[in-house]
Amino acid sequence: MAMFLCSLTMLFLFWLSMAPAQGESITAPGTGVGSLMPEDLTWTGPGKGAIDSVPLGNGDVGINVWLEANGDVVFYLSKTDAWSEWCRLLKLGRVRLRLDPLPEGWPAATTTRLRVSQGVVILTAGEGDGQTAVRLWVDANHPVVRVEVASPRPVSCRAELEIWRTEPRELRGQELHSTYGFMGSPQPVVVRPDHVISDVNEGIAWFHRNETSIYPDNLKSQGLETLLESGHDPLLHRTFGGLIRGEGFDKVDDLHLASSQPRATHHLQVHALTAQTETVEEWRGQLREQIEKVGQVDHQQAWLAHAAWWKSFWERSWVRMEGDEDAQTITQGYALHRYMVACAGRGRQPLRFNGSIFNVDVKLSQAGQKEENFDADYRRWGGPYWFQNTRLMYWAMLTDGDYELMPPLFAMYRDMLPLAEERTRLYFGHGGAFFPETLYFWGTYSEGNYGFDRAGRHVSEVENTYIRHYHVGALELVTMMLDYHEHTGGRDFLERTLLPVASAVMRFYDGHYRRDERGKLLIHPASSLETWHEATNPTPDIAGLEVVATRLLALKPSLGSQEDRACWRRLLDDLPPLTWEQHDGNTTLAPAGKYDDLKNSENPELYAVFPFTKFGLGSDRLQDMRDTFERRRFKGNMGWRQDEIHAAYLGLSDEAATRLGQRFKEHFPEARFPAFWGPNFDWLPDHDHGSSGMIALQRMLLQTDGNKLRLLPAWPAKWNVSFKLHAPQQTTVELDYRHGRITRLVVTPASRLADVLLPDGMQTEQSR
Repeated sequence: MAMFLCSLTMLFLFWLSMAPAQGESITAPGTGVGSLMPEDLTWTGPGKGAIDSVPLGNGDVGINVWLEANGDVVFYLSKTDAWSEWCRLLKLGRVRLRLDPLPEGWPAATTTRLRVSQGVVILTAGEGDGQTAVRLWVDANHPVVRVEVASPRPVSCRAELEIWRTEPRELRGQELHSTYGFMGSPQPVVVRPDHVISDVNEGIAWFHRNETSIYPDNLKSQGLETLLESGHDPLLHRTFGGLIRGEGFDKVDDLHLASSQPRATHHLQVHALTAQTETVEEWRGQLREQIEKVGQVDHQQAWLAHAAWWKSFWERSWVRMEGDEDAQTITQGYALHRYMVACAGRGRQPLRFNGSIFNVDVKLSQAGQKEENFDADYRRWGGPYWFQNTRLMYWAMLTDGDYELMPPLFAMYRDMLPLAEERTRLYFGHGGAFFPETLYFWGTYSEGNYGFDRAGRHVSEVENTYIRHYHVGALELVTMMLDYHEHTGGRDFLERTLLPVASAVMRFYDGHYRRDERGKLLIHPASSLETWHEATNPTPDIAGLEVVATRLLALKPSLGSQEDRACWRRLLDDLPPLTWEQHDGNTTLAPAGKYDDLKNSENPELYAVFPFTKFGLGSDRLQDMRDTFERRRFKGNMGWRQDEIHAAYLGLSDEAATRLGQRFKEHFPEARFPAFWGPNFDWLPDHDHGSSGMIALQRMLLQTDGNKLRLLPAWPAKWNVSFKLHAPQQTTVELDYRHGRITRLVVTPASRLADVLLPDGMQTEQSR
């Protein structure tokens, strides 16, 4: 025990000495603006509750930590795959820590510091040798939360598990929205209780286990019951929970641990596990093995490896700006949103747009609803994935070079491909695959969207008209996959994921729509996104088909079967033209050939700019598209809206800059953490809001056009900037821009320097 305490004390001295003070950071090589590492965030005193929490995570396990007025340090524990029997993504629980006696100045004078550069939260009170510190970090390389206490004098430490799912409880009213798809369900939605394990002596252990599952009825209701024979139920017996333990801690009861005696240092571990097992005992066995494996890692070495992961992450890419208050706000917002995405983006399932794993209990008035208290399991739109919302988080990863965060999205669609192909055959009698705009992570529609009352409906008829004929998300997915392949290379992804998904999607379009009297594809019945519910030849689909078919055909002839390549060529040859309209003497792109029944607030015509970049800088229709942008029906810069992205692609630097500055100021006013955007259209934190802003900033700095690298294509002269961003062909671009001149430019590999396009009149002082 003495050796352990000595080691822990030395570790505290080590990390306190190596950690930079607020504002200090490692300067990016040669940069003239800002620094490589984001600055710390600090707050003084206790928070108001979970809404004032600070997010931490290792990509799969996450916590929201805050300090309460009574001096307790509290955090929610979450995991990216903690899906309940209703496909709700639940919290694992809440942990409460208390020191006795409370240090001097605690909590009123306590400083909470988020060291973004290292993924750690440190709470301190006192000065110099009299300082007490509590440090929390979610190990970047292991599924464990580490809590460390260092005090100048011995203190006792107590840990408590708090769970709120203690009895069966039926969800009613607005709370049903967190099980989106089951509002109006003929069966009640009941939250099942968690279980605390009493016969664990080394700590507090608990779990939630799905003894039922919506999966079988979900497949049966949608005509897919034949898949039950060979399919694996992804929810049944899914078990998630954890164990809290600490060297020198004794179990007081099933929910409490306490240090055996006052000490100057304490170390607690909170282990988290999700697994599908036949029995609870099997899950407990896996948890024991996980704890044993983590215990074999030296604590100091774990911290060094954790810090090294975050250092590598921040060195991979950066954007640092200066010039005015907006420049500072955007710089901070960009870094903090990227940080949150990294904290939750390495799990088995893709990121959640509606809160990620950092949603908390909140009191809020919904539109048209009375003010309600929502617990930490609540999120608008529940558990299904919307591709339209999910995609924005992943587009931003490409340019940052955060490729390791992207496979969960691609794997989800690849794994559901057999179901999607069988559904297409059963519903429509032809080949290929379509993916619903809103779907559970195994591939089916959410129940409410498909429709509970099937009387008189064909198996293929979806009740929800917003997504009934919405198929274009699959084309955007393939476009993103093509970009990912161009960025990273690698034949395995191309052959196992990209080509199977792309070929199935293109076969669907080829087989699903007939040709008109001119031999052109007639995309009808259709919708233009969720906005125009009755459309013919929607612009996003036509632009998407052209972009995808052209890029697939540009792959080596050996890639793709002869049948597939013939399909791609046929679709490209048979595409109908886009529809242009005249307004006040200007030519603008229409959202579809024909369109009616306006229901949402997107601008489908601008999807030919992004995500399907058919028109932009260098296009002979640039002015037409600028007029289209100016005349767009819906304007805004919150949530999933994309005005700044489209403005950047069209070279409208002032428009993009103004709206981007506004966007990154719009965090939830009650929250301390300045990147808790929302709730907007989604929930809190709204990951679409930050991700859309990230994409816009990236496109203001760097755009690709074939092999060309357009630098600063929509950059306002008022801002200085330093950045490192990624491009296709495993390329990185590092650039410093100051007072109208590029003072440093490094393109790697150097051969790509020949592909650089600079704005007219722009000069560089250094390049290589």
